[in-house]
This record gives sequence, structure tokens and C-alpha cells, in this order.
Amino acid sequence: MSSATVPAAGSARSDFTVIGLVGLAHGTSHFFHMLLPPLFPAFIRDFGLSYSELGLLVSAFFIVSGIGQALSGFLVDRVGARPVLLSALGVFVLAALAAATAQGWWGLLLAAVLAGIGNSPFHPADFTILNRRVSAPRLGHAFSAHGISGNLGWALAPVFLVGVSSLAGTWRAACVAAALWALAVLLLLVLERDAIDDRAAPPAVPRGGDAPEEASPRNVAPPEHPLAFLRLQSVWLCFSFFFWSTAALSAVQSFAGPALARMYGLPLEATAFVVTGYMLCGAAGMVLGGFVAARVQRLELTIGLAMSAAALLLLVAGTGWLPPLAAAAVAALAGLGTGLAGPSRDMLIRRAAPPGATGRVYGTVYSGLDVGFALAAPVFGWLLDHAAPSSVFVGAAATLGLGVLSAALVAWRTRAPGGSGASP
Repeated sequence: MSSATVPAAGSARSDFTVIGLVGLAHGTSHFFHMLLPPLFPAFIRDFGLSYSELGLLVSAFFIVSGIGQALSGFLVDRVGARPVLLSALGVFVLAALAAATAQGWWGLLLAAVLAGIGNSPFHPADFTILNRRVSAPRLGHAFSAHGISGNLGWALAPVFLVGVSSLAGTWRAACVAAALWALAVLLLLVLERDAIDDRAAPPAVPRGGDAPEEASPRNVAPPEHPLAFLRLQSVWLCFSFFFWSTAALSAVQSFAGPALARMYGLPLEATAFVVTGYMLCGAAGMVLGGFVAARVQRLELTIGLAMSAAALLLLVAGTGWLPPLAAAAVAALAGLGTGLAGPSRDMLIRRAAPPGATGRVYGTVYSGLDVGFALAAPVFGWLLDHAAPSSVFVGAAATLGLGVLSAALVAWRTRAPGGSGASP
């Protein structure tokens, strides 16, 4: 799209274009979170790997992504979000091709590392573009759509990869198809590059909006150190929330299917779609969560209630008392609670971000997601290899409970006299 055809910034058409393009890119990044886990049974068959070894592949992805995410926030603030986002999609193409040609664990590790590098810039780049290019009245819904697109990417990956593998008779064809998908998204964003130019003028905010006040030459404060935001307690409370909540998500994404297969005798082909159901329920929760985040001031209360309900459903699924299909349905339904919490979570982070540090704050806070995945995956893999499969669900519920505690600490800090989340 040429600059002459780009809708005026702040118009409904402009906002929806930006939200759609960023959402497509975000969904692709979440799809690549799942490049390997749906194919774990095939890797066990072809390479003789254990779930503990496969969990280490997930850890490698998220260790690389977590470190890269914290660093890429600085890169986004320095050079802009658009070139970083386009480069990340190119790395996804390489990751999928590496997986398609892997001959064992080390080849899969290379694919995991490349996918982690590609994944690292998405949250700081996405949120920088959304905050810069979407008008304030639609920003809560933009965050909701962003979260929904991520869940849809997670939901699509098992269906896509398992489906292509079944049709082609080999999991390698599924990895090649994933590379083609990333390439198609990259080409679309290159064609529409003017719409996601975060260095262009931001949309005008109506009178009474929540845009920051322009500084006059007389009241300009000295620039803060680039790392000053790390003193904000709210940043680290949000980081801890991400850590615990995504540790639970790691259990569901990578190991809920095999655990349900062992507990209830369901075929792996059927349990692979529990993740899809969980993510679709999460997407539905985010639709509702966008309206809640736009109207509710006590965002942390929404987060706590929604995640507590999700934890309870996972515990019920892990009891072994339900009929097999009912257990799979209950585990999938837990995604509704985690999805409902998503937009409120993103609005909380926006409140914590100082002006000019959006990329750095989102990069640091969202690295908690990567750390949670990285540390939890081998733990839950070990539990599935050495303990009762129900421990996967019990552990996921416990980590969601710790996420609720983090949200409660955010509330306590906010209610403290003079408490803004910053360090004294």
C-alpha cells in the first residue's frame, strides 16, 4: 500500500487496518510457539526422544526468546518496530525449514533456537505499533484483538501441523507448509508497510482523551536513563504475573494432550485438539475481556477472578473422575478464564510504561512469559515421564494460583498511600 492510499491516522479504517495486520503477525508468532510440540509423538517415534528431552526444546525456544525479547525492546525504541517485525518473520521461515530438515534432537534444537529468535521482538514491536497508530478510544479493543490473534495462532498450529502431517504422510511436509505461511505473512506486511509505520504521526486524540500532555520548552524534564523503568515495582509485579500464568500455559500446550491420553485412554490425535479448544475458548474470553478492560477500573480483580476459575477447571480435569470427552472439554474450557484476563493484563502494563519506553517495558514484562515457558516445560515433561499424569493439571492450577497472587500484589501496591508502582 502506498502512502497515498493509507487511511488517515485515527480513522476507523486506519485503526482496523493496523489492528488486523499486527494481529496477523502476532498470530503467526504464536503459531511458531507451537511449531514443535504438536509433532512430539512423531519425534518420539522417529528419533526415540523422551518427553524430558522434548521439554528441553521448549525451554531452548523460550530462553532465547526471553533474552531476545528484553533486548529487542531497546532495539524497537531505537530503530522502530516495523523493520524489526519484518525481520522476525523472515527468521520464522528459516526456523521452519530447519525443522523440516532435522535429523535428530540437535536439528530440532536449531529450529527451536531460530524460532525463539524470531519470536523475541513481537510483543515490544506489536504494542509499540498499536500504541502509536491506534486511536485511544479503540486501544482497549486493539489489545483484545491482539490477544485473540495470539490464541488463534496457538489454536491453529496443532490442527494445521497434525492435519498436514496426516495428509502428506510425513511431519516434514507440515514444517515446510509452516515456512510458506510465514513467508506469505511477511510478503503481505511488506506490501502494507506504510500502515504499520510506527515512526509516522500518531492519531490525534479527541479533547479530553488520555494522551500525554505535550511538553513546552519551559517544562521539559531532563531525559531519564534508558534503564530507569526497571525501578518501577509495577514492571516486576507484571513480570511475575506473566511468569506464573505462562508456566501453567506451558503445561497445557505441551503436555495436556499426552496426560489426558494416559489418564482417560483417549487417542493422541484427539487430545492434540484440547490445545485448540483451550485457545479458542481463550479467544472467546478475550472478546469479552476487551469490553471489561474498557469499563472496569479494578483490572487486577478481573484478572484474579478469571484465573481462579481457570485453575479450578484444570483441577477438575485432573481428578480422573470425569468421562474422557468431558475431561477434555473441561480442560479446554479453562482457556476462557485465562483469555478473559488478557486485555486487563495488557492495560495494566500500559499504565506501567513511562512515556517513550513502551518497547522496553513490554519487552521486559513479556520476557516473563518466555522465562515461565522455559523453566516450566522441562519440569512438566519430567512429571509426565516420572509421576502421575494428573500432576500436569495440578501443577498448572497451582501456578495459575501464584499468578493470582501476583495480581493481588499489584492491587495492594496500587492502593498503598502514594503508591504508583514506582520504587520509593
